[in-house]
Amino acid sequence: MPKQVDHEERRRRIAEAVCALIDAQGLEGVTLRDVATRADVSMGAVQRCFRTKEEMLRFALGHIGARVTERAHGRVVGSPAQSAASTVGHVAGEVALLGDEHRAEARTWLAFLAAAAVSPALAAGLRSSYADLEGLLARLVAEASDTVDARREARTLLALADGLTAHVLIGHRTAAEAEDLLHTHLAGVWEAAARPAADR
Repeated sequence: MPKQVDHEERRRRIAEAVCALIDAQGLEGVTLRDVATRADVSMGAVQRCFRTKEEMLRFALGHIGARVTERAHGRVVGSPAQSAASTVGHVAGEVALLGDEHRAEARTWLAFLAAAAVSPALAAGLRSSYADLEGLLARLVAEASDTVDARREARTLLALADGLTAHVLIGHRTAAEAEDLLHTHLAGVWEAAARPAADR
């Protein structure tokens, strides 16, 4: 009886191989042959999963975006006892990929970000990931305070998170300094939100 192939699992394995190669040598260094070797599949298997290299890269980008979003949601579900304000901080920190365990993911994400500046297809994928994260952050900010413009603050947090990711990767800031900047920003937001309307 022929062996059943789990195509979605194979696509995920290929996406993981793409991300590992981008982390090691940049996006321009990704070839179908290297991906096949890294994923331990044949070149034909890669081509059956993805018609073009661009399609494969788009899927890998969606894969890493979904992973970050899933972890961010996990912080919400896994911390029901926390205040809404502290949950915002934890989720923003998750999005910023500041931990050592997420350093490879951060390098891969920023490589995709740079490539998306000249690739409309990758840019569309990034916008989709950002929209998901923005929606989650906006909901959490709204739960934390009804006097903060939740959508604007969510956009600010996403921009701050990306900037901090880049600064940590190039050694301009340590992860601890980046976390402090993020939490200082949020402390200012909650402090301003708590003031009487006449004082704002």
